[in-house]
Amino acid sequence: MLAYVPLLTQLYRMARSCTICGRGSLKGNQRSHSNIATIKRQHINLQTVFKDGKRVLACTSCIRNEARKVTA
Repeated sequence: MLAYVPLLTQLYRMARSCTICGRGSLKGNQRSHSNIATIKRQHINLQTVFKDGKRVLACTSCIRNEARKVTA
């Protein structure tokens, strides 16, 4: 079934985590005025980039750090 799905959606079917550093989503509670807790997820900013000829998901901090290594 995954062979017919475009590559970008295949990448997002995996866990939403950076393939370089391994950072993932944060989970916490959002509290209403009546103190009812609902689960709130904060996803990291993932972008698809090419690394070593492959398309990978990388967070923006890893992309920025890679750019700094190249210029330094």
